Amino acid sequence: MMLGFNLKIAQKSLLCILLGSAFNLQAEVVTVTDIAGRQVSIDNEKVNHIVLGEGRLAYSLAVLDKEAPLSRVVGWKDDLIKYDPDAYRKYKEKFPEITKIANLGSPYSGDLNLEKLIILDTDLFILNLGNLLKAQESGLLKKLDKAGIKVVFVDFRQRPTQNTIPSLLLLGKVLNREKQANEFVDYYIQQMRKVSSVVQTKKLEERPLVFIEKAAGYDADACCSTFGNANLGKLIDEAGGINWGSRKFPGYSGKVNPEALFTDDPDIIIGTGANWAEANPNTAAVLFGYEATEALAQKRLKALSERKGWSALKSVKNKEFYSIYHQFYNSPYHFIALQTFAKWFYPEDFKDLNPQANFKELHDRFLPIDLTGVFWTKLD
Repeated sequence: MMLGFNLKIAQKSLLCILLGSAFNLQAEVVTVTDIAGRQVSIDNEKVNHIVLGEGRLAYSLAVLDKEAPLSRVVGWKDDLIKYDPDAYRKYKEKFPEITKIANLGSPYSGDLNLEKLIILDTDLFILNLGNLLKAQESGLLKKLDKAGIKVVFVDFRQRPTQNTIPSLLLLGKVLNREKQANEFVDYYIQQMRKVSSVVQTKKLEERPLVFIEKAAGYDADACCSTFGNANLGKLIDEAGGINWGSRKFPGYSGKVNPEALFTDDPDIIIGTGANWAEANPNTAAVLFGYEATEALAQKRLKALSERKGWSALKSVKNKEFYSIYHQFYNSPYHFIALQTFAKWFYPEDFKDLNPQANFKELHDRFLPIDLTGVFWTKLD
């Protein structure tokens, strides 16, 4: 009788252990809906090897882990190295081990080395929403699924004001950095509201017509491309301007006939620039970044204002001709661009707003690197 009683106790104990193990296993798995609307379940305590579909996703990882932002990244596309070398060198100085991150090229090319991803023991592949169609058409998603590699889509570029917060919260969950994500989101909302609380009072007739030239001067002889009602074009509207591109075409961006621009003669023109000199030695762009100087930025901005026909534009005549760091277009730091736009559009309303001080505070509080260089300027 005692033997049967002990057997029942042992069976119950074993059942409790199994149930407890199952509960613990379940507790470690989080299920999220990514920005592409896909449900993804992942053990966020075992994400040790991350591959980035774009190297510039490092901007977002940095705010979630100030001490070791790239320690889990084992592979990436080399766009950070090519198109923002100032930032790459800044991070390399602080974290020299990032030179060991494998350059995997474009994840959407037909020759993506799946074997390399498996060798890297990849747990998570992070992709930008703007490349969802490419990922589907190239078969990338099926390949990664077959290899057991989890994929999440985020978006800081297509719809930044709509998708930045959910993207950060998503990354916070899958990377087990929810506290840090929530802290940055609170800060982000606070910074965005410094503009929105004032701009919402502006009537349509008070708002300036603004043309933003995408990658101004990247190709020295080419003009022009701009943003529609997305990305920096959306930020123009959010800052209280009327985005020229939003009135001309739907979608993310488009080519511009200079004659149309000259006919409309916008009140304000803003170009975007970055240190593209290493990727394109002949570029005429303003080389913004952590190694930029104001003197060179002014020289290049002046040259852009002197392109054929541009000196007749009222934005050039009135010195309402500006340039800003292109990489704000793909990072959670775009509130700095928003604040800078608002100050340019309404200097009196935003006389107490200091985007430069806020950019420094962002670095001091959330980033592992310090703020140096130049990231925007106005034609003198």
